[in-house]
Amino acid sequence: MRLLLVNDDGIDAIGIQALAKEFEKDYELVIVAPEGQRSAASHSITLSKPILVKKLDIPGIESKAYSISGSPADCVRVALDKLVEEPVDVVLSGINLGLNIGTDVLYSGTVSAAIEGNLYKIPSMAFSCEMGKEPNCFETAAKHAKSIFEKVKEDLIKNNIVLNVNFPCIKEEDIKGIKVCKIGGIVYDYYFVENKNGEDEITLAIEGRHKEEKEEETDRFYLKEGYITVTPLHYDLTNYELMKKVKNWL
Repeated sequence: MRLLLVNDDGIDAIGIQALAKEFEKDYELVIVAPEGQRSAASHSITLSKPILVKKLDIPGIESKAYSISGSPADCVRVALDKLVEEPVDVVLSGINLGLNIGTDVLYSGTVSAAIEGNLYKIPSMAFSCEMGKEPNCFETAAKHAKSIFEKVKEDLIKNNIVLNVNFPCIKEEDIKGIKVCKIGGIVYDYYFVENKNGEDEITLAIEGRHKEEKEEETDRFYLKEGYITVTPLHYDLTNYELMKKVKNWL
């Protein structure tokens, strides 16, 4: 089985390297990642300038690896069009440095890269891990990512879907299990801090307050309880329930 591994944190990120080391033991792997940090790039693609592609050797990893100057979605597009000659069976994205839960999935380059794979009719999985004090979080997450993948891979390929997987940053023995669940609500209450540079110019710095999850049975709720969460996603944003009503408006 041939897997394409991408991310949004960059080719040198601990998460993608932990995932690569775990998956290349049993699968053919090609790694294509941004040259630097591209978090919150969402589903942006590069249109106005050329994309620089570099072949790299990553210490401790045997798989072919490339960095590109584009976005996470560009990584998938460039890989499938130019870098991987044989068909790709599954796109893996991550492991992101930080959770992608609730409305984070709208801004996430990690999730968007997985969805980009799905646009090419390739089933995909996005992996993200909570940032915390547990030192082996990403190694633990990579092991569970592979275990989950091996359980779902046959059905994943048959159904051509995207799975969004999040891991708590806790000791392996403290993980309670896996919950398949919906995404939660708004994760942060963002606001801007204003600084005046002069009479006609200001600088705005974004700050964020983390909001508690009040609704049960969501990804945010279960992660706080010590579970790994899995949420199936799709990119069709059409609100089918409202189509007839909008037709009547017109």
